[in-house]
Amino acid sequence: MFKRRRRVRPGLVLGAFFLALAALLIMLDLSLRGTFYGIAEVKAVQIATNAIQETLKEQVVDQNIRYQDFIVIHTDSEGHITLMQADTVSVNKFAAATTLAVEKALENFRWQSFSIPLGQMLRLPLLAHCGPNITYHIMPVGSVRVNVLDKFESAGINQTRHSIYLAFDTSVRIVVPSKSGEAVVTTQVPLVESIIVGNVPDTFVNVTGGVFGSGLLK
Repeated sequence: MFKRRRRVRPGLVLGAFFLALAALLIMLDLSLRGTFYGIAEVKAVQIATNAIQETLKEQVVDQNIRYQDFIVIHTDSEGHITLMQADTVSVNKFAAATTLAVEKALENFRWQSFSIPLGQMLRLPLLAHCGPNITYHIMPVGSVRVNVLDKFESAGINQTRHSIYLAFDTSVRIVVPSKSGEAVVTTQVPLVESIIVGNVPDTFVNVTGGVFGSGLLK
């Protein structure tokens, strides 16, 4: 006689299916979580960097900043450069106003959400813009620090280009589902420059820090 086969209960099959599905989703979440955070971090730094650069451009235009507002060049009776002085008062005043404007611009991102298509995390070009979209948030952390830097470089025969930069340094927090962390944002943005005709004393050209020395602004 043949043995009767035991019937598999539909409930057990359904339960096993959902357990397998849950396990698959957990494994997918664990494998993609790091990838998603990495992409969100890159985009957050890019967003913050663009905000800093745009804010500085606006400040330069609004205040009509020129090279001579920050550098005073002294010459002798024959027109030779004898001294280059940095107007640190003007620089500090401009840097302070710009820092406040940058902090305000970054603060606006606290209330915004950004999204990344799931297809972009799969690293498949054809699915890069396919959803669903997963959201993340960025928030400024601490204050914005700024240094003033300058450099000299040859711009032709008996000509020297003197460029002044503002170097910004701050941090943002990235908040994604089930994970958060901080990223450092550093960017160096050109402020003003000028072509100097004539010899520039080696005192300025060959010394680290140029006219502004260490360049630390507080």
